[in-house]
Amino acid sequence: MKILGVIPARGGSKGVVRKNLAEVHGKPLLAYTIEQAKLADRLDSVMVSTEDQEIAEVAKSLGAEVPFLRPDELAGDATPTIDVLVHLCQTMRELGKDYDAICLLQATSPMRRPGLIDDCIDRFEQAQVDSLVTICEVPHQFNPSWVFWKDDNQRLELATGGVEPIPRRQLLPPAFIRDGRIYLTRTNTIVDSQSLYGQSVAGFEVEPGINIDTPEDLQAFRDYIAQTK
Repeated sequence: MKILGVIPARGGSKGVVRKNLAEVHGKPLLAYTIEQAKLADRLDSVMVSTEDQEIAEVAKSLGAEVPFLRPDELAGDATPTIDVLVHLCQTMRELGKDYDAICLLQATSPMRRPGLIDDCIDRFEQAQVDSLVTICEVPHQFNPSWVFWKDDNQRLELATGGVEPIPRRQLLPPAFIRDGRIYLTRTNTIVDSQSLYGQSVAGFEVEPGINIDTPEDLQAFRDYIAQTK
């Protein structure tokens, strides 16, 4: 299976200005994900998708490919990831480079242990699914079997559609949320179905990490790196 590692890194982040280039112990945040991707044996190539010339130059200096700049209309705050990937896959095909799957690696979810990318690709192939995502277990107090929706009349309904909450924590079925570190999707699912998930999705469980949306998140990652040095 031929797999392209893709790191999206637009320049117009709002929560942390120029977030992808933010300094973290002597190198830009973007560098951590590029380094992890380049160490993965199962990725055939690693590219950065950006509309920003400075980010493109930094990415190239770190060993990633930037075969084209993303159109500005695909770099807005509300631009869906799937739109970026559809355009990317179509453009790469026009450049004569076709891949069986895309491995999406968000620079803002940089806590990936060595070997994680390869392990996820192995699971993805074994499961024979349209996509795979990294997942974290939901704390029991947020389990869907204990979570209610509230309608306009203030009436409550369990998120699971059940009649009554499960009475004891020990009886709760495990529940998971997508973690954001790794998304693996078949190229045909992206282009033909315009979906990041498709009809069948596998999960690869990981320990909770840091998703960098705020200055506090960025500092938490800096603290984490300092502790691991």
